[in-house]
Amino acid sequence: MMAYDLTLRAILERASSLYAKKEIISRDFSGIFHYTYGDFYKRTLQLANVLKDLGITKGDRVGTLAWNHHRHLELYFAVPISGGVLHTLNLRLGTDQLVYIINHAEDKVIFVDKDLVPLLESFRDQLTTVERIIVLSDTLDIPACGLENPLSYEALLAEADETFQYPDISEWDPAAMCYTTATTGSPKGVVYTHRALVLHCLSACLPDCLDLRESDRVLPFVPMFHVNAWGLPFACTWLGTTQVFPGSRPQAEDICQLIQDYKVTMAAGVPTIWMATYPLWANGSYDPSSLRQLVNGGSAATISLIRNYYEKLGVSILHAYGMTETTPVVLVSRPKSTMKNLSLEEKYRLSAKQGLLVPGLEMKVIGEKGKEIPWDGKTMGELLLRGPWIAKEYYKDPVRSKEAFIDGWLRTGDIVTVDEEGYVSIADRSKDLIKSGGEWIPSLDLENTLMSHPAVSEAAVIAIPHPKWDERPLACVVLNQNYEGDVTAQDILDFLKDKVPKLWLPDYIKFIEAIPRTSVGKFYKAALRERFSEIACTSGVPSRTGV
Repeated sequence: MMAYDLTLRAILERASSLYAKKEIISRDFSGIFHYTYGDFYKRTLQLANVLKDLGITKGDRVGTLAWNHHRHLELYFAVPISGGVLHTLNLRLGTDQLVYIINHAEDKVIFVDKDLVPLLESFRDQLTTVERIIVLSDTLDIPACGLENPLSYEALLAEADETFQYPDISEWDPAAMCYTTATTGSPKGVVYTHRALVLHCLSACLPDCLDLRESDRVLPFVPMFHVNAWGLPFACTWLGTTQVFPGSRPQAEDICQLIQDYKVTMAAGVPTIWMATYPLWANGSYDPSSLRQLVNGGSAATISLIRNYYEKLGVSILHAYGMTETTPVVLVSRPKSTMKNLSLEEKYRLSAKQGLLVPGLEMKVIGEKGKEIPWDGKTMGELLLRGPWIAKEYYKDPVRSKEAFIDGWLRTGDIVTVDEEGYVSIADRSKDLIKSGGEWIPSLDLENTLMSHPAVSEAAVIAIPHPKWDERPLACVVLNQNYEGDVTAQDILDFLKDKVPKLWLPDYIKFIEAIPRTSVGKFYKAALRERFSEIACTSGVPSRTGV
């Protein structure tokens, strides 16, 4: 067979040669922007020449502090094909974390959206390696700011050559990098090679994975700064799929409007956005009829959410699982062809699982004694992964690399069960499991049960110390507005009693206004543990209260 490097250049060239007339749509600062893959290709090559003129050479890191839009897509390809490493910066991180990851990655240039310039200004003087800053805007002008000699993205492209001489790039060369959100400690860097990104695209396009098609119209609500927007910009470009980008600071109404106006067939995001868009569709404010599926990730979608979307809107929610270290798609929950006779409720329960391992990867699940667990849907163990798009180390972080990567396997830190059919269900993060009386209580299962109560909007469960049982669960509950003041802690406990083991019943139920979240929308349980750190059960008798 031919020795052929798998690089992002091939994806870019295919889109240009086969789909030059296909459209890319982007919600821009001044309105909706339309152009074609042919236009995108020309501008991407111009941008690659700009990077060359800026002194970007092989291996240099190029940071992007930007929303989801067509200019960010151009950077997704121009940086890697020029030999650089695209470093997408999580704009929702605190400034201390942003300073850390930019300096740790040694970014040489940063591209920043014009509405994020004040954020960058607030810590610019702490950046030790950044030489130039380019402002992303829909005009040639740069907004007045305190940055030293910023450059205009559009002005640079307007003067750039449209022909580009590709440098020699190996499939093993780094193409992009991301940092974990790190709820504890410093963020950890993960570098993606060209080969990993291309192979991940191949897997994502499979019918039994994300089932991405050329005929689709895809809206990635998942941020482009979060694990390459789950690989969708790369995969969609390869297939020539119409991409619809939501732009700066999109709200639920913006997402619904874009889906309606541009007949979006697939959208991807975390459960919070699908919870926010559902009532807008359910009350008839917008038309979701073009959608064939919503891809859900980041955290689990509840069975009630999956049921509502299917029964009320006719839209399927596809549950996928991954992490920064896995590029990210690892598991997808689709029913097998042998499961056609499942009832709707059984299908909903199946859809709420993390799902089956995608082709190309390997997994094993290890119990407390280091042995693989049985696939019985009950026994819990830690999920380990390996494969061609799984990281092998953290960037410049040998200590934490040694902890997470063991004998060629990635320790995910996720505690799971696997049923007889091979479907994986996450029981908890290892750090969030509650050990009570020698038994494990999976907080995620308890949270999902809590959120099946019609009055409960969100619920997060944490461990509190107990002198006899070691730990006991405390449930933080957010009520739907029309139920506030009408539901008590005892009502919640009564609801749980016939749905979970007695051991799982929370000792405390705290009604709060909102669950704190990380920068990528996951429950921030460390903040809850700190908030309720003074609470501890002081006797062997559970003390349940809604106070």
